[in-house]
Amino acid sequence: MSYRKLGRNSGARRALFKSLLAAFFTYEKIETTEAKAKELRKFAEKMITLAKRGDLAARRMAIAQIADVDVVHKIFEEMPERYKDRNGGYTRIVKLSPRRGDAAPMVLFELV
Repeated sequence: MSYRKLGRNSGARRALFKSLLAAFFTYEKIETTEAKAKELRKFAEKMITLAKRGDLAARRMAIAQIADVDVVHKIFEEMPERYKDRNGGYTRIVKLSPRRGDAAPMVLFELV
């Protein structure tokens, strides 16, 4: 399986995605770099799919990924009815202007 390393070791990368997932589902949109958003999309889509399943095992897998029980509760309460007719494609990436300083390509990562 191929993935972006983002210049971090595995522990730092895992911590980065845990915090990005928590922020994303709290605010339902975040501004981040394009590479991080494309990698985060995989995790976010899986979380919503787990929420649509809705059983205890799915909830425990989501808590293992996000580690914020309030955010997991929000996902499992709101997302299943919002996306019941949609089979994937729950997120959108909108390109923004490059970041000042290092000209990194920035995007707005949001729920559809």
